Amino acid sequence: MSEGAAVERDPGLQPERTRLAWRRTTLSGTACAVLAVKTALHGGPTPAGLVACALCCTLWLGFLLLAHRRIRALTATDTPTALTSGHATAAALCTVAMAACGAALVF
Repeated sequence: MSEGAAVERDPGLQPERTRLAWRRTTLSGTACAVLAVKTALHGGPTPAGLVACALCCTLWLGFLLLAHRRIRALTATDTPTALTSGHATAAALCTVAMAACGAALVF
C-alpha cells in the first residue's frame, strides 16, 4: 500500500453501539423525568415542586431532541460525522441540570 493511498475506515458495529448508548441514555432520562413528576405530585403539588418538575421535563425534552438528532446522524450514512462540541456540551448540561432538578425535588 502506498503512502498516498486513502485507507477506508471500517466502522464495524461502533455506530450501532453508539446509537444504542444514546437510546439507553434517553430511556434513563425518561425514567428520571417520570420519577420527578411522581415526586412533585406526591403529597400534594407545591409551587416549588411544580416549577422543578416543569424544568426537569423541559430539560428532558431538550435532551430527547439532542439524542434524536444524534441518532439520526448516526443512521444517515455509513460514516457518521463526529459529535460536535456544542452538541456534547448541550447534552451534558441538560443531564447535569436534570440531576440538579431531581435533587431539588428530593430535598
